[in-house]
Amino acid sequence: MTELNGRGAEPFAADWTPGEPKGRGADWTAFVPADPPQGRRRSDEGRRRLESGPEASWENTAGLVERSAAAYAAAVPVTPQDDGFFGPASVTWRVSADLSAPVAGLRALMVQALHPLAMAGVDQHSDWRTDPVGRLAATSAYEVTVTFGDRASARRVAARVKAIHERVRGVDTVTGLPYAAGDPALLLWVHAGLVDSGLAASALFGTPLTAADADAYVAEMTVAAELLGVPREMIPDSVAALKRYFAAVLPDLDCTPAAVQSMGYLLDPPGLDEDIAELWQDIRDAVVTALPDWARDMYGYPAPPPLTAGRRTEIRQALGVLDAVFLGEPGVLEARQRLAVRMRSAGKK
Repeated sequence: MTELNGRGAEPFAADWTPGEPKGRGADWTAFVPADPPQGRRRSDEGRRRLESGPEASWENTAGLVERSAAAYAAAVPVTPQDDGFFGPASVTWRVSADLSAPVAGLRALMVQALHPLAMAGVDQHSDWRTDPVGRLAATSAYEVTVTFGDRASARRVAARVKAIHERVRGVDTVTGLPYAAGDPALLLWVHAGLVDSGLAASALFGTPLTAADADAYVAEMTVAAELLGVPREMIPDSVAALKRYFAAVLPDLDCTPAAVQSMGYLLDPPGLDEDIAELWQDIRDAVVTALPDWARDMYGYPAPPPLTAGRRTEIRQALGVLDAVFLGEPGVLEARQRLAVRMRSAGKK
């Protein structure tokens, strides 16, 4: 997820909190687009893996809204030195502020986990199981800073993440392949999935972009990957280039036991407040609907029913209620107002 509904950007980009780096690994996995050709794993294998995978111990998600909101409010700048790498007139700000952002974030997490090397990095190096809420809040703070902060702040937090990435190395026990979080190819996977998930969620449950704005968004976001060390020439800069990238990567995907367990937890997290848990059912349905067919096959989910106008309205209403809950947390309204003022000022220029 992003910052739940602070409407930020990339889930699981880094193990980082404002101030000092935690020094404990990184969640640098990612996501995939809607319509490349089908991947390797079929639904029956996904079900077998779910049934036979190792036991996982997870902490509950109590405090999800409160901690996510606090991270968001603290990361939105009060007096930025400049408009940052995107700026209030950018498509990136619009996508990050869209009502569908929680769906984008969860969809991204669902698809990101299907890269075995990315998932291995999370499974072996992060505190995702022991502190899932803290993980989401830390990632939120990073992404809000990169998206809405000034350039110096974005560079500073990106440098911290790159330093953490240097320590995240290992061997995936499923494929037997080595991985490194600082590998530009894996960083690109994170970046491309983030961008695609924003496009997919906004198209289904938010404010769809025009074709020109979608291309502009993909092009604007190349700087986010560059900040973490991906060479510019590797980064897709249009929707067509993004689709070509995912079509090329798809054969490398696999649904590992860690992916099944982690994503099952995300779709049905324990410890949510009763009201949030009820909303989560609609949001979970939205996420599964937004997944590409091949990703649902890998996890073993059945194809969802067609998305009717009525069902879309119900999901948007649930997102609106979730947003209202988030907005009621300390500091969130003020942070949103700061961003709104900057966006209105940009619109008048």
